Amino acid sequence: MSASTAPDRSGSSPCRLSTLIPLTPGVPVPVAGLAAINLECSDPASLARFWAHLLGGEVAVQTPGFCAVEVGSLHLGAVRVEGYRPPTWPSPDRSQQIHLDLTVDDLDTAEHEAVRLGATRERHQPSPERTRVLRDPAGHPFCLRA
Repeated sequence: MSASTAPDRSGSSPCRLSTLIPLTPGVPVPVAGLAAINLECSDPASLARFWAHLLGGEVAVQTPGFCAVEVGSLHLGAVRVEGYRPPTWPSPDRSQQIHLDLTVDDLDTAEHEAVRLGATRERHQPSPERTRVLRDPAGHPFCLRA
């Protein structure tokens, strides 16, 4: 069996997968791929611009209620929500609901650039020597990791 086929549930005939996935005994074949992550906010256009600049992507979709940043094969969406209130991490009052971890080569340089683009540095820094916690312009916490 090639890397691009896998047995169907009956095991009698292969079915074609849309992408090449190496088959490893005991490891399940994925049935889906991650296409997008959507963040709620009050201003989709400004949040999309922030993430596009920080991640080196481009705003691929822009409407008054939704914008999407294309980064490789992933889309990071910004969805307008009336009455949006940002998470209160580390307080559990309004949970962060989603948290992005971004890998960087240099923490200080990446933090400086993120703040220049509109991020804010979180006061609570659990391990600043290897991770920096910031908030995007809509208040979503995210980490820069070296």
